[in-house]
Amino acid sequence: MSNPWDDLSVVADPDVPNRFRATISDKWTLAVVPQGGIVTAIAVEAMAAALGDPTQTLRTQTSVYAGQVFAGDVDIDVTVLRRGRSMSQLSATVTNPGSPAGLTVVAVFGAPRKGFDFLDLTPPDVPGPDGLRSYRDPIPDGIDFEFAFPRMAFWEEIVETRPATGRAPWEPFEPGPSDVVNWFRFDDPPTDDDGLLHPAAPLVVCDTMPGSVGQKVGPSDPPWFGPSADYTVHSLGRTEPGWLLGHLRARAGADGYASVEMTLWPEDLSHPVAYATQVMFFSFVR
Repeated sequence: MSNPWDDLSVVADPDVPNRFRATISDKWTLAVVPQGGIVTAIAVEAMAAALGDPTQTLRTQTSVYAGQVFAGDVDIDVTVLRRGRSMSQLSATVTNPGSPAGLTVVAVFGAPRKGFDFLDLTPPDVPGPDGLRSYRDPIPDGIDFEFAFPRMAFWEEIVETRPATGRAPWEPFEPGPSDVVNWFRFDDPPTDDDGLLHPAAPLVVCDTMPGSVGQKVGPSDPPWFGPSADYTVHSLGRTEPGWLLGHLRARAGADGYASVEMTLWPEDLSHPVAYATQVMFFSFVR
């Protein structure tokens, strides 16, 4: 069985300066197209390759989805906006060959700098992942329920999720806060040479924020999914492979859009790994 993280193996195009190529497997497909987090991760990987400075790591990125990027071959065109001694800015666009638009990312890479270390965030007080029901578990006996979407390889083979709070989709809806807390774990966690999680891992996990909207508004007929209008991730720390704790919240929704956010923690809850936010829009399935 191939490792899905092989998709991060971007290769420079020898004929086009600052163009890279990659192939996204069908395993990443959610609903119609591959999960936006992995497309973003491919763009970031290409930007890091173009920058060529391992002392400068990803600090923040913002993605805008101007067109769909389908599974298969993709081109990544990178522009170095500014190459600095301790901080650099780049952009990248991921498209299927011949497509006029796709995912465009602007990112900042930076080396460690003199500053202040502080933390003004508190992780949610929830049970650990052991013993919690997994998304992969079958529906409990005696419950008549059918999922709106078929089971997908992303959830079955790439990312395991265990809700620590929130309402199961077959439970009666009760109005309340949008907060959802999930444990996430990769079947084959991507790691760097230092043994820590590759920066792609938070980019993938954080692109699951629309679940908080489902917690807030409850089920609908027809069902919906929440593509991204934009997607921003602040990288706040590194961690070893293992469980990650995501605290999701939907802040507001109007005019067919919603503002959502997530803070991602390592299993020991010692420090946040990432903060993410996005504006999603509603797409109803008929």
